[in-house]
Amino acid sequence: MIDMKEISILVGGRAGDGIRAATTLVGRILSRYGFRIFVYDDYPSLIRGGHNFSIVRASERKILANTRNVDVMVAFDEKTVERHGSELEGGFLIYDGGNDKLVEKASNFKSAGIDFKAILEEFKAKSVMKNTAAVGVVAKAIGIDFSTVEEVLRKFVKQPELNIEIAKKAYGLVEVEMPLERLDSEILPTVSGNEAIALGALTAGLEVYYAYPMTPSTSILHFLAANREKFGVTTIQPENEIAVMLMALGSAYSGKRTMVASSGGGFALMVEGLSLAGQAEIPVVIVVAQRAGPSTGVPTYTMQADMHFVLNAGHGEFPRFVVAPGDAEEAFYYTAIAMDMAWKFQISAFVLTDKHLSESLFSFEVGKVGGVGMLKLWNGEGDHKRYKRYELTEDGVSPLAFPGQTIVKSNSYAHDEYGITTEDAEKIALMQEKRLRKRRKLEEEVERLPAVKVYGSSEDAIVTWGSTKGVCIEVAEILGLKVVQLIVLEPFPVSRVKKELEGKKVVVEVNATGQLARLLKINGIQANDVILKYDGRPFFLEELVERLKEVF
Repeated sequence: MIDMKEISILVGGRAGDGIRAATTLVGRILSRYGFRIFVYDDYPSLIRGGHNFSIVRASERKILANTRNVDVMVAFDEKTVERHGSELEGGFLIYDGGNDKLVEKASNFKSAGIDFKAILEEFKAKSVMKNTAAVGVVAKAIGIDFSTVEEVLRKFVKQPELNIEIAKKAYGLVEVEMPLERLDSEILPTVSGNEAIALGALTAGLEVYYAYPMTPSTSILHFLAANREKFGVTTIQPENEIAVMLMALGSAYSGKRTMVASSGGGFALMVEGLSLAGQAEIPVVIVVAQRAGPSTGVPTYTMQADMHFVLNAGHGEFPRFVVAPGDAEEAFYYTAIAMDMAWKFQISAFVLTDKHLSESLFSFEVGKVGGVGMLKLWNGEGDHKRYKRYELTEDGVSPLAFPGQTIVKSNSYAHDEYGITTEDAEKIALMQEKRLRKRRKLEEEVERLPAVKVYGSSEDAIVTWGSTKGVCIEVAEILGLKVVQLIVLEPFPVSRVKKELEGKKVVVEVNATGQLARLLKINGIQANDVILKYDGRPFFLEELVERLKEVF
């Protein structure tokens, strides 16, 4: 029996079939019925062919993970039924009735065959528009009013009139199989994790964005470029990630709030520039969207394997701020915080995300975003030629001025307070100590932030980070456990974490070496057990329940 307050729908086919677009549209339709949605996208690094699928899960409550079992499946090809048929027990199959192989496989399911090709020929439409026909069929099967389908198509697709006609034709070819009731809930917008990151940066005053395309960070570039006139953000794609970082430092030096993004391989090329930022004390926000490595790895799949790379990247010693949000609201909030931290302390601030967070689609509900305090700006007093760019201060943060206000000397070499190159032993030591003093003030700021989140009240805890948060929260509710989510990774909030981890501690993360468990150990906290997954896929709900039962 299907719970009509929750439903899971899988759409599968080949790259080029418009799988992602179909599930996104279905998600937005369900959102207008008051549901909270989560869309997971699984696709190989191919333009055509291969096997793609997306799952939209909708519930009356906030959800951040998928179940293996689905209630409705749309199969554009036979591989979808072969790979996912076992996940449809008791559900409803919608398949391409013009595919003879699919007709045979569908006989084992309660199903409806739709000749998508015939519909497209009737309207002289492109083959990819069969995804719109599928949206129409799904909407009818779950009892959605066509007016809602039409509303979403008008807002989110090109050629809305043609798409509406195609969807309407398909809508009339099936009967209602599992009617959903409209929920009495606020209708929330839907955003991807990357869109939330971009919006958070905008809230904190983003002015310039540099990036070279690299999955799964690329959609930040696309989103900001597509909306550059609306947002007023200068958006530039240089020739490579080395140029990205150096151009960003130039923009920040001139006074523009700047952000860059890449994945592991691209960030590797930025690391020399990162050390330049550390020595020159130039603020910049760096988004690192993790994917499965090493090297190219599987570039369209997820992993949480770059934590220690980000925590330790760069030659020499210099402070940094690192956050790892776990959902769209946190991606929005903590990106804004990272921007403020970078500029207040004149440091590099990292937003560590992953494919599962960056490219998934969420119902988005965000509250107020608070800053961390005022910048220490140069007040213009004194001899302009003797402005101390690196003035020795109690907290290590020097007054910040920009070219045009005065003469600003910014130096990658060891330097004195004025920015003049030096090899004097005492001055080198003083500047090193000055930079590292910032960390003490950073720690104070972290104390004011929700750096650690706790869900549930059990003595025993699941400890996790990033996008793995969502599945852990649901599993903890089932098993009666507590979840401790670490968001700020550097400076590490030691006392708060220790306070929450007095019972049994099981770390859950998506990598092969237990990177969060290692970070805990470095800070004097030993996990009792570690549950890892490293095949490029996130944990599914049922899977994690079984694995946690083994250790609790």
